[in-house]
Amino acid sequence: MPMSGHTWLGAAASFLGMWVVMMVAMMLPSLVPTLWRYRQAGLGRLTALVGVGYFVVWALFGMAAYPLVVALPRALPIAVGVVVLMAGILQLTAWKAHHLACCRDAGRGAVSADAGTAWRHGLRLGLHCAKCNVGLMAILLGLGVMDLRAMAVVAAAITVERLAPAGERVARATGAVAVGAGMLLIARAAGLG
Repeated sequence: MPMSGHTWLGAAASFLGMWVVMMVAMMLPSLVPTLWRYRQAGLGRLTALVGVGYFVVWALFGMAAYPLVVALPRALPIAVGVVVLMAGILQLTAWKAHHLACCRDAGRGAVSADAGTAWRHGLRLGLHCAKCNVGLMAILLGLGVMDLRAMAVVAAAITVERLAPAGERVARATGAVAVGAGMLLIARAAGLG
């Protein structure tokens, strides 16, 4: 919702700016190995291009998420529990495993000295990562994008999923925790907990 003195466009622009800063802080740890490979190859300018391409995708994701962020404060508390539960279930699917594998593989892709290829590498990696993490981002949106604890937990989960040797197992464990948390939130909202 627009804050006092802000138009809808101004509020959306403020959200997008905050979203991009938050995504850089949250996603950079999992992106560092890819950027480091470009940097080690002496491709500093292209390192930045890969990073910008990656975060352009996340900025677009934020633009798509903004209407949800506006609507969520009006949502019933049970809706947050349902979002967390559904995101947890998504973490346990073959779809998640596939996109996590794509995200991990794209992050290990060949380093190229061509600007167009570096840009596309950043975009492709950002797209795979956004698809892979849509459930975790839904949890963050449901709990509140300004909740520092939620941001830290989601950022840690994303980083460990992407970089740990057993990333798929980490994703399933995260899913199991989210399913339990979602059921607890639903029970509380229904007055059962």
